[in-house]
Amino acid sequence: MFMRQLTYLIALDKHRHFGRAAESCHVSQPALSTGISELERELGITIIKRNRSFQGITPEGERVIAWARQMLDSLEGLRQEAELVRSVPGGHLAIGVVPSAVHPVTVLSAEYRQRISGLTLDIQSLSTQDILRRLKEQELHLGLTYDDAVSDDIYDIMPLFTERYVLVAGERASLPRELNWSDVAELPLCLLSQDMRNRRMLDEIFTKNGVKPTVVVESNAVRILIAEALSGRAFSIMPLSALPTPYAGAGLRLHTIIPEHKADVSLVRLKREKQPPLSEAAWRLATSIDLQKTLDQPLARLG
Repeated sequence: MFMRQLTYLIALDKHRHFGRAAESCHVSQPALSTGISELERELGITIIKRNRSFQGITPEGERVIAWARQMLDSLEGLRQEAELVRSVPGGHLAIGVVPSAVHPVTVLSAEYRQRISGLTLDIQSLSTQDILRRLKEQELHLGLTYDDAVSDDIYDIMPLFTERYVLVAGERASLPRELNWSDVAELPLCLLSQDMRNRRMLDEIFTKNGVKPTVVVESNAVRILIAEALSGRAFSIMPLSALPTPYAGAGLRLHTIIPEHKADVSLVRLKREKQPPLSEAAWRLATSIDLQKTLDQPLARLG
C-alpha cells in the first residue's frame, strides 16, 4: 500500500469526480484510477462504485477512507516534526524539574539528545514554585512539575505521566508486601523537605488518614532518601518514577501502600505567541515519547 494511493482516494472522496481528483493530485486521470484499483485489489474489497464515471463510495470504502485520513494525518504530523527538528541546529535547553521527576527527565533528555544534534542541556532540580518563577522570568525553557500546582493561565501544560507512590525499604527489611498509611506512619521515615510539593501531598494524605508520620530525616535530594532506605535506618515514600533502574539491583524493596496515591506530572512552558524553535521542537518531541510505559516497568516486580 502506497501513500499516494491513499492520497488519490481522499481526493476522489472530496471531489467526487475522477478528472477533478486527478487534477488536484497533479496526475493523469488513468493514473489516479489505476492507483485506486490497485488499492482495492490489495485490500480485497470494492471501494469505489463505478460505471463509466464515479458513482459513489461503498460502505466498506467509507471505512477505508476514515482510516486513510488518520494515516495521512499521522504522516503529516511526522513530517512536520522531522522538519522542525531538522530546522533546529542544536542549541541549549534549560529544564527545571521537581526532585521526584529527576529520573523521568533523564529518559526525556536522552531522547532529546538522540534526535536533536548538537543539543546541550542544563537540568536543575527545583521546587515547583521555583520552576514556575524561572519559567516566567525566562530563565528556563521547560519544567516538569505537578499539573495541579499550575493555576496561572500564562503557562502551557502537557501531561507526561502519573506518579505511583510506594514505600521504599532496604532489601533486608522485613515488612508485608502491602501496608496502609497508618502502618507507614509508625515507621521511621525519610521524606523530601516541606518546601517540596511532593512532601506537602504526603502530609495531606497522612492528615486525611488521621495519623502523623514519624519523620526522622528530611532532604530536598532524592539520592539522600534512597541512601537512607538502603542503610536500613529509615524508610521512604516516593513515586516509582523517582527510583533508579532497575531498583532491585540497587538493593531496594518496594511495598504497596493502600489506598494507592497517584499524582500527575506535566511538561510546562511559558505561553508565547511564537515559541523559540528549540523549545518548540522539545515540546513536540515529548508528545511522541511514552514515558509512562518506561516508568511503570517496576510494577511487574513490585514486592
